[in-house]
Amino acid sequence: MEQYYKELLRFLGRKLGDAQDAADIAQEAYVRVLDRNGDCAITQPRAFLFRAALNLCIDLHRSRRGAQVAPIDAEAEGVACAAPLQDERLYRRQQLARLERALQELPSACRQAFLLRQVEGMSYDEIASRLGISADMVGKHLARALRHCRTRMRAWESEGGCPPGGAGGQR
Repeated sequence: MEQYYKELLRFLGRKLGDAQDAADIAQEAYVRVLDRNGDCAITQPRAFLFRAALNLCIDLHRSRRGAQVAPIDAEAEGVACAAPLQDERLYRRQQLARLERALQELPSACRQAFLLRQVEGMSYDEIASRLGISADMVGKHLARALRHCRTRMRAWESEGGCPPGGAGGQR
């Protein structure tokens, strides 16, 4: 499936008109396709990948359109509810701890690429230059990091917590 990456990027770039969005959608499409629980083989992997990417484009368009149209209920936002906010803060802290643990399980270059992209907002080319690797390798690192983090987060969520101690349960 990796042989379709550049073609998919070009397709998404034309469709979205934004290289950054195209790279994000391509990465997410690869992660979804690789992460699926497939009991049956994909007979047309290129078509399957492109359909997944197109569906993600549609989702992106809908979410952006919905964000612009959604009215704000000022009265409802003015009502404070402390208990749910505290629960939400605790949940977010737990999720952040889980994510940090999952990231620590990754190889250094993979973790660095992920952090440079997600935290620093760097482009694939900037990350490639910084780490001394190709932009294609950046894409592979990012897909691996996302897949790993999702898998670990899902596992910990179903278990109800992080594993005790270091990076136990490493893949």
